[in-house]
This record gives sequence, C-alpha cells and structure tokens, in this order.
Amino acid sequence: MTTATESSVQREQLTRHLNAFLECQRFKDVATNGLQVAGRERIANIVVGVTANKALIDAAIEAKADAVIVHHGLFWKGDSPALVGYQRERVAALLAHKINLYAYHLPLDVHAEVGNNACLGRRLGLSPTGTCGEAGLVMLGQLGVSADVRCTVLAAYVARHYGRRVTLFSHPERPIRTIAWCTGAGGSLLGDAIAAGADAFITGEISEQHVHQARESNITLIAAGHHATERDGVAALAAHLVQQFGVNYQFIDINSPV
Repeated sequence: MTTATESSVQREQLTRHLNAFLECQRFKDVATNGLQVAGRERIANIVVGVTANKALIDAAIEAKADAVIVHHGLFWKGDSPALVGYQRERVAALLAHKINLYAYHLPLDVHAEVGNNACLGRRLGLSPTGTCGEAGLVMLGQLGVSADVRCTVLAAYVARHYGRRVTLFSHPERPIRTIAWCTGAGGSLLGDAIAAGADAFITGEISEQHVHQARESNITLIAAGHHATERDGVAALAAHLVQQFGVNYQFIDINSPV
C-alpha cells in the first residue's frame, strides 16, 4: 500500500511523537526502541516493514525513502555491538543514503490502536475483553458469534484470514469460546493464557515445549507465523502518521516463512 502527499516532518518532531504515542517508557524490552540510525533531518517518504533486513533497506533505497520504520530493528540486548558482517552492511547502506531507521518492539505489540495484537483482533473479528501477562502482552476476547466453535473450525478460520497454513494442537472435541492471543514469538506467554482461563491461544511462533504445555492444560494452541501475525502493526502505525503529518508511506513485505 502506498499513500501520496506532499508534506514532511522534522526528524526530531517525528521521534518525539512516535516515542510518546507508543509509550516507550513503559516497557522493559530486549530491543532498543525508537530512532536507531539517524539520517536526513526532514522526512516525507516512509517505508515500513516487519524486520530491518538488508532486502528491506535496499527496497527503501529504491523507493527513495527518508525513513524506515520496523517492528524488529537492528539492536537487541545481549547482541555484540560490533558492526561487522551483515550488521555492518545494513548500517552502512542506511548511512550512505541518509535514511533514518526507527524500530518499535513491545510498544508496537500492545498499543491499543495500532498494536500487532489489536490488529490481529480486528483481522479475526475478535471482541476484546481485556489483557493479561506482563505489560498486557496477551489480549483476551471472544469470537463474534453466539455459539462455541470447534478447534478445527477456528484453525481454518485463522488460516483463511492470514492466507497460510497454521499449526494446531488441541483435543478435537474442545469447544472454544474465550480466546487469548499474542502475535510474534508469543509461545512463552501460553501460561498467562492458561491462567486467564482461555479456551484457545493464538500466536505466531511456538517452541516444542509449548505443545506439551497446551496438551496437558487442555487449551487449544494455534500458531499462524511470527512474520505473518506482525505485518499489520507497522502498516497501521504508518497510516496514523499519514493522518498526523501528511507524509507518504509504503509497506514493503520481505516475506519470511517463520
């Protein structure tokens, strides 16, 4: 999707707005949130995508972007700070073309308006009833139907709305009414969904141990893809910036099968 306007915003103004709008100060995150690489001072053309990989950066250069906004940025706690190998190539390309890079991890997961979780709820037509887990990382809600559904029906529904196969672990007769969800690598939050009494937990990516945890807790577990479930948040954030500042944006999807 591309929008076309003629407005621009000063980099520092955009940075302040994004950090405040997404309430970055609330989160203890494993990622560096906010402006990660500074480029030109005025921003009119923005590219958004899920992950700051070299392919996305190259596409942003081709699109003559002034800024790139992603969910998964370059800098994560515990990583080596050395700019070598692929990390050097990413940063060098951004600096050579004076492109700003912004990244928002947990702040973009849980935002009530543009967050990945909120977007998943809207995509699937779920009616939110609350949140649970640290920083409200797990959303709770119900399907917009009056009757319970079977796990296979729910899995097929999720697959259809994301246009891909999903992974399902469940007792075949388990009726589902209350649903918990967390996009991305949300498998580690399955325990929060169980504690909240959810009948099903929808996430992006899971690990081997989560299968056994779900089976032994009699909760339906559906994994629809880390990348697939986190495409919507950056696009929703960009649409907000169009309304706020009148900038142009383009969503570029560098696909990942995970």
